[in-house]
Amino acid sequence: MTSTQPRTGTPRPDTDPAAAAARRGRNRPADRGGSRVFRWLATGAGVLILVILAAVAVFLVQRAWPALSADPADLADTVSWFPEDTSLLGFVGPLVFGSLLAAALALLLATPVAIGIALFISHYAPRRLATALGYVVDLLAAIPSVVYGLWGGLVLSPLVQPLWAFLGEYLGWIPFFAGAVSPTGRVMMTVGVVLAVMILPIITAICREVFLQTPRLHEEAALALGATQWEMVRMAVLPFARSGIVSAAMLGLGRALGETMAVLMILSPGFLYSFQLLAAGQQQTIAANIAAQFPEANQTGVATLIATGLALFVITLAVNMAARAIVARRKDFSGAN
Repeated sequence: MTSTQPRTGTPRPDTDPAAAAARRGRNRPADRGGSRVFRWLATGAGVLILVILAAVAVFLVQRAWPALSADPADLADTVSWFPEDTSLLGFVGPLVFGSLLAAALALLLATPVAIGIALFISHYAPRRLATALGYVVDLLAAIPSVVYGLWGGLVLSPLVQPLWAFLGEYLGWIPFFAGAVSPTGRVMMTVGVVLAVMILPIITAICREVFLQTPRLHEEAALALGATQWEMVRMAVLPFARSGIVSAAMLGLGRALGETMAVLMILSPGFLYSFQLLAAGQQQTIAANIAAQFPEANQTGVATLIATGLALFVITLAVNMAARAIVARRKDFSGAN
């Protein structure tokens, strides 16, 4: 009598090559020689990013600890520019508010313009004009921030001051335009315009590339159904590029949050929780405050400034993590992947 069951303890031959390759793991044929070296280099690069990020966090916490653990009264006695009767959190709060307000204002002004420029370059402009315009937009990203600061302080501020005065006179009932309008134009609104110009190339370049990745069949299907050019863009291009637009906007937001010299050279600073965009002496950003106070700061003052930098680090990390989460939700159906 012959049994059809395999005998216990006898190894079975592997008849599935894919399963055998998966069980072999790192010894699979495709992972040898240069492929294996490249895999280890890529893994090392990814781990290095995490190590650098952790090292920056440890450095900030270590250097900011004297200010984090100090009594607020001692900070006011030791640091000349630290306000009295205020805790460290009360000092950092208005700076965080000013940084978020400037970045949000820049993002609000730049994103619609960047999307329009990217759509014009990718779907409307003639090829030669689109190429030339793409070069010009990319060139804006290469201009140093100090040049933007000089332009904003010496040229743009006097130029837009009559417009701010007009808004303050006729639209002063809106909280953003309330208060006494600055006669110099060195206000948060001007800073927002300059930051919008600075982040415009980043958002435009990414949106343009995402728009160009829209499947041609989607666009042709919309046109075949009788859609106009704008309807095709609205139904096929923009939904496909939604995650890419969010990613581009978050990158621009990160740039605006950390901008230093342009804000320092334009804004008349203040330490208030104020939404008045046309009044002087209302807001200040973290990066500009660090640049302004660092040269004259003593040891405790440097620790206080680094503590504000730690707050900016946490905000930037949170913004990027939120952006990655938003993009990951729709990456399989868009050009973000």
